[in-house]
Amino acid sequence: MNQLGIYIHIPYCRSKCPYCDFFSLAKTDTAAAYIAAVERELECFAREHSYIADTLYIGGGTPSVLAGKQIASLISTVRRLYGDALEEVTVEGNPSDVSEDFLRIIRAAGANRLSLGMQSAVESERRALGRRAGAAQVSDAVEAARRAGFGNISLDLMLGIPAQSAQSLRESITFCADLGVEHISAYILKLEEGTYFYRNRDRLDLPDDDATADLYLQAVEELDASGFAQYEISNFAKPGKESRHNLKYWRLEEYLGIGAAAHSYVGGKRFYYARDIESFIAGAAPVPDGSGGDRQEQIMLGLRLKQGISKALLSEKAKEKLPLMTEQGLIAETQQAVALTPQGCLLSNTIINELSEV
Repeated sequence: MNQLGIYIHIPYCRSKCPYCDFFSLAKTDTAAAYIAAVERELECFAREHSYIADTLYIGGGTPSVLAGKQIASLISTVRRLYGDALEEVTVEGNPSDVSEDFLRIIRAAGANRLSLGMQSAVESERRALGRRAGAAQVSDAVEAARRAGFGNISLDLMLGIPAQSAQSLRESITFCADLGVEHISAYILKLEEGTYFYRNRDRLDLPDDDATADLYLQAVEELDASGFAQYEISNFAKPGKESRHNLKYWRLEEYLGIGAAAHSYVGGKRFYYARDIESFIAGAAPVPDGSGGDRQEQIMLGLRLKQGISKALLSEKAKEKLPLMTEQGLIAETQQAVALTPQGCLLSNTIINELSEV
């Protein structure tokens, strides 16, 4: 039986962050029906396919706004339907939501990795991002997770946010390192259409492009010095603590996404559920989204990884561009492979387009 990663989308939050364009609503009145619909879809897929799940990722939204027993029910359903072989079970949470009781319940159900939305350890930056929890609550949440038995904790860190400086970023990285967490996801802020930040972009005190690039390169260097090795453009981990589930996306391994707005890649085909809670609860079928896994997609996703891609994927025309990119410090090249440097990561879209040419 083939292995499968399963993603479950929880589309609920206490409130909508001003920069976020993930599908979520600031209310939970449909949560019970939604959980039942997720379990229904998991059962339907299991009846029609033979897979063993080795990773489960429950994200959102903010899964920790639900009751611990609801998250535990989802984990138990996956174990029952897809074999008791889950090696990594991640649950996302907000530091202000993850109570001792919640953490104990989900840990007992099998969750062994916790991802917390910190974004920044600097209070003024957190307020600008609409985050409710302060640095002290983040620290309390990590300590509570340790008491509950979690040995793998990830914190989100945002770069290029309002009023961020080299010094404030250093404070956040030091804070993460001092907490002893195992994983950091460091994302550059992108102004997404439809968000409060996008509508008010002219009034935001954002670092310019050059300053944001410097912040990214600083994060790569300082996270490495703190023991977090970069393994993907935006992800850094202690040895052996990389996100196994997220690696499936970049390695083009199969994964099933269940829930409103969740995407899947199974059997060479992509499909997704509409961004609509009511239609999902009502049983609307996922929407076909074509085939996946072609050479261009292998290049696009593989270059996100620190290890890069095999040169065999590149056309002769693309290979002719490698010497100049190497000279410019954008790629690292061996006889068999090519990978982005940290400087190249900042221009990843352009480089990927250049190397995807036939």
